[in-house]
Amino acid sequence: MINNSIMEKTKQYKPLPEYLSIGPSSIHGAGIFAKDDIPAEIEMGITHVYDPEFQHGYIRTPLGGFINHSKNPNCELIEDEADKTCKKIKTLHRIEMGEEITLKYSLYDL
Repeated sequence: MINNSIMEKTKQYKPLPEYLSIGPSSIHGAGIFAKDDIPAEIEMGITHVYDPEFQHGYIRTPLGGFINHSKNPNCELIEDEADKTCKKIKTLHRIEMGEEITLKYSLYDL
């Protein structure tokens, strides 16, 4: 039987902010979508966490794992110069409800 306090913690975990969801993408596979309008210059959360034990040095979060590429992205990847332990995503301009969240990035060979 699972401990009730563990169940409560599990119910509280939210891999994405309340205003984002994962859904089918016209770009590729699944993507991240705005459930509400999102203003410009908003940090939406952590996409990658630094861990030297992982190949390429980062672990992707659910937010980082479902973002699709666009030549005209609506978000950018940012990194705190003082604390390089994570990468975050920030909106470049206002994003409308239903719009897919995109970044401009390069694929690489593993």
